[in-house]
Amino acid sequence: MGLFNRKPKLPPAARPPLAADERVLAWATAGNGEGDGVIVASNRGLWLPGRGERIGWHDILKAVWSGRELTVTPAERVAERDGYLVVADRPAETYLLLDPGDLPHQVRARVTRSVAYTQEHPVPGGAGRIAARRVPGVDGLTWTVRYEPGTPADDEPVVAETGRLVAAARAATAPSDL
Repeated sequence: MGLFNRKPKLPPAARPPLAADERVLAWATAGNGEGDGVIVASNRGLWLPGRGERIGWHDILKAVWSGRELTVTPAERVAERDGYLVVADRPAETYLLLDPGDLPHQVRARVTRSVAYTQEHPVPGGAGRIAARRVPGVDGLTWTVRYEPGTPADDEPVVAETGRLVAAARAATAPSDL
């Protein structure tokens, strides 16, 4: 984008309630531009139309840019276990962006940057993806498991194997003391 082709500043009425240490990185009007809403990417997460709160980069399981539409799949916290959270897909939300600017790039870069570790593992009766995510403003990593549909997530053998797998992943990614 050239110096004279800059996108205008985010209108004050569309500005979300940012935290003190939060800044706008990119934004785009969703829909046909007639008041459908604005998507705002900040250093802390993504503000979507109709939501009163930000989705942290670490809470976005998937973001897909088709060239015209941005589809975001947020995580839903299902359970908290010893040392990790169990998450599931919330319904995907799709937004038409006629003038996306830098928004798709910022979303991809920020979601990707939040992932420190991700690996799919078989568990009894199915599979689960173990991930370690960086959370802005929080030291260390947040560990999550997202089970594949049909996996008996609450069965004791699955819980035990998942705990073992998360512990092994933590040990493998821990900084070594030299």
